Amino acid sequence: MIEEKYTPHAIESKWQKYWEDNFELVKKLISQAEIYIYEKNKNILGFIGMSGNYIAGIFVKEEKQSKGIGKELLNFIKDIKKELNLNVYEKNIKAVNFYKRENFYIINEGIDEATGEKEFFMEWKK
Repeated sequence: MIEEKYTPHAIESKWQKYWEDNFELVKKLISQAEIYIYEKNKNILGFIGMSGNYIAGIFVKEEKQSKGIGKELLNFIKDIKKELNLNVYEKNIKAVNFYKRENFYIINEGIDEATGEKEFFMEWKK
């Protein structure tokens, strides 16, 4: 069990509630995901969860955010994948801008049925 607090770029309270309300499903999905860990001095500082080419999430220890760890995790994945895609909330401007800087493009827009939030589907190709 991970005791430290890890959050995506700017976790939304609705998304947090979704995870808490759907703990068993989330636990099952995590067990099926590819997880890549960023570790320093035997401490996990972040990780990225993948399902095929889909980025389920980049999580970085709260006090270590904005220090390049998310970018390093993403670059690692870019080295082993030819294309990547993800969903990100439109109002999560920090994350949207991060992915745009990393050459992801908005392919379409939709509504996250679990939270009712507007989201972008973004894609990156080598």
